[in-house]
Amino acid sequence: QVQLVESGGGLVQAGDSLRLSCAASGRASSTYAMAWFRQAPGKEREFVAAISWNGGRRYYADSVKGRFIISRENAKNTVYLQLNSLKPEDTAVYYCTTDGRTGVVRGSDYYTGSTSYPYWGQGTQVTVSS
Repeated sequence: QVQLVESGGGLVQAGDSLRLSCAASGRASSTYAMAWFRQAPGKEREFVAAISWNGGRRYYADSVKGRFIISRENAKNTVYLQLNSLKPEDTAVYYCTTDGRTGVVRGSDYYTGSTSYPYWGQGTQVTVSS
């Protein structure tokens, strides 16, 4: 079982930046793929960004490409999502997730699909005002 705890959300203005953090339990979590999804009110949960266990592969949704950066610090079992140039349409609850599988290297569909991820955090709210 993997536990994930997100932090860093808040209320900001359009154009501002935030950094979300996700701390994962267990030393093995440094070998797992990690991702961020988000869910806006009245909408389905959508993929935002993903990173392979060693950081060698990173994937982004088209809507955030060039503005958001996913990274990880395996020594701290932590993954980050840097949110830059925020827009009101980025308002959502942001969820951290992991596949819980050691050393997986797969194609992009694996990292961007929610079905690859059985472990989810509780989410952190990001609100961007115009």
